[in-house]
Amino acid sequence: MLVEVSKLQNSDTNDIPFYQAQGNEVALFKHAYQNKLPLLIKGPTGCGKTRFIEHMAAQLGRSLYTVACHDDLTAADLVGRHLIGDGETVWKDGPLTRAVREGAICYLDEVVEARKDTTVILHPLTDDRRILPLERTGEILHAPDEFMLVVSYNPGYQHLLKGMKPSTRQRFLAVSFDYPDAALESKIVQQESGLSAARCQRLVELAKALRALDGYDLEEGVSTRLLVYCASLIHSGMAEVDACRAAIVEPLTDDMETIEGLMDVANACLGD
Repeated sequence: MLVEVSKLQNSDTNDIPFYQAQGNEVALFKHAYQNKLPLLIKGPTGCGKTRFIEHMAAQLGRSLYTVACHDDLTAADLVGRHLIGDGETVWKDGPLTRAVREGAICYLDEVVEARKDTTVILHPLTDDRRILPLERTGEILHAPDEFMLVVSYNPGYQHLLKGMKPSTRQRFLAVSFDYPDAALESKIVQQESGLSAARCQRLVELAKALRALDGYDLEEGVSTRLLVYCASLIHSGMAEVDACRAAIVEPLTDDMETIEGLMDVANACLGD
């Protein structure tokens, strides 16, 4: 089973990924890190959760392991397994184990998408024991002070089969993310895309109008990430309407009638 893992190495100040704070989340993260407490981040897709974690890991000078959780993710994918090679069986650490050994930050993105047995192995790491038992090798790893566990999920997708158990959720500090206010979102889109402030503001106003729509049965509204994509296309020379269709409207739905309805809104918002 392949696990998507990215490792961000220690960075200097010039390499810290851009992130614009919305509230006290930066201070909360630092306090959680200093007190060796795990953190849960809740929020819709594309609102900046992953960028925030990358920003904080770089700011604190810690390596970061990011795991994109999915339906087939098992405890062994995180902890490790024995592999056969060169005529012998060799143990290979998973990303969670490597993060514990190295004193890194481990970020499990959309943790509720993983199989239920996965969250059980997190429990010893999220209380005062801060240990990771490796049953297959007989090891008990004690997390160093620098290790931090961060998980995220999208409450909008929660239902009876995909929720986080209270017994697990109450092991974490928690913070809710949402789409930034208009002024802040415009600043973020401009910073990430290079598009002019005025044109970014128009895109943010469009996003606000689309998010407020009723009757279209959209699972989620326009994410800040999609606005950055759209602005990048416009900045590179694509027409606004075409960029909005490709980067904002089409990713939201497959229903052609809904697409045309959303494009009507886009044309009205972007029309001169």
